[in-house]
Amino acid sequence: MKKKKKGTMSAKICNKIRFERLKRRLSQEELALAAGITQTGLSKIENGSVSPTIDTIEFLAEALGMSFLDLIDVSKVEL
Repeated sequence: MKKKKKGTMSAKICNKIRFERLKRRLSQEELALAAGITQTGLSKIENGSVSPTIDTIEFLAEALGMSFLDLIDVSKVEL
């Protein structure tokens, strides 16, 4: 079975989640705990091996202190 190729939008959102976490000087464990997800799950999102669900993006946005729309605005994110 072939692995699905990740879309550019999804990859950019994953990169932005990592960028926003680092900007706030949070560890993966701290952000994951605040968002109610596992550190392993967050790691997989940030390294691009899984795409976050809409609900997970919402939880992460709230934990990062930003709106859902701001987190998914990847107009300035480069891969």
